[in-house]
Amino acid sequence: MRKSYRVKKEAEFQTVFTQGQSCANRQFVVYMLEKPDQKHFRVGISVGKKIGNAVARNWVKRRIRQSLTELKPQLKQDCDFLVIARPTVAYMSMAEVKEHLKHVLKLAKVLGE
Repeated sequence: MRKSYRVKKEAEFQTVFTQGQSCANRQFVVYMLEKPDQKHFRVGISVGKKIGNAVARNWVKRRIRQSLTELKPQLKQDCDFLVIARPTVAYMSMAEVKEHLKHVLKLAKVLGE
């Protein structure tokens, strides 16, 4: 996923946290903020230290990014959203990560049908 599709700055993360709507399941928390003037969606990924060491955290981030790349055509284009991984994600396969991420994105109304 290109850099233009990512929320990178701390101020942007905080804006989505404070002004956005949140939705969660046991594996992920998603914060979503609609931005009607935006051309395409942007995503921020947060994986805390409870997940494990740096290798485990990067592994989880790669799985999330890959899942989002596969779901890209179905994602709502005029919003910023943050995906926060919970510790149980570290023990899941790629298929499970994608399935649970898809579920929470539907709950957050970021993913179209």
